[in-house]
Amino acid sequence: MAHAPLILSFDTSAAHCAAALLSGERLLATRGEEMGRGQAERLFPMLEELLAEAGVTWRDLTAIGVGVGPGNFTGIRIAVSAARGLALGLGIPAVGISSFDALREGAVPPVLATVSAPRGAVYLDAPDASPLGPVLPDALASEIAESGLDVVGAEADTLAQLTGGRALSPAYPLAEAIARAAARRAGPDLPRPKPLYVRPADAAPSREVPPVLLDG
Repeated sequence: MAHAPLILSFDTSAAHCAAALLSGERLLATRGEEMGRGQAERLFPMLEELLAEAGVTWRDLTAIGVGVGPGNFTGIRIAVSAARGLALGLGIPAVGISSFDALREGAVPPVLATVSAPRGAVYLDAPDASPLGPVLPDALASEIAESGLDVVGAEADTLAQLTGGRALSPAYPLAEAIARAAARRAGPDLPRPKPLYVRPADAAPSREVPPVLLDG
């Protein structure tokens, strides 16, 4: 009898260190700790605790799920580097899952997903559009405002009043949502996880004139 896929997931994209262990549809173990720093030192001991609690080993894992942000650049790099290293060492795929997709896990689409950004702003990911931000809630783009979209994530109540949709609560805690999304996507030919850096909505190309290259 085939065993259910065993997915280990983790996220350090904000002021936390969170992890989950999923077997098929069953959550075996989970951890979540708030911390502003120290994720690099805490991550692997936390993962060892999860495996020990579930009575499994690293070699039992089918895939790694990792949160790729958006969020804190240093925190994202910690998790992505760890996931890449584990995948290489264990010979299993590592699946990068954005915080947007984790928030939408279990929700009925279409849904606007939002992640906290500095100074009260949010990063936005609307259906059929590229992620953007940081954006202040009162500066929501016209194509999103009054779109009727339900909203899940940061400032959901405020933004749902603008879109005309409902404010939703996430169906799962972040690390569990990452594991569930990764379980569906895991395969042999996935690209390596990489950090998701959202380009500011008002970013513009450089106005500097490139240097002229002279021959000879």
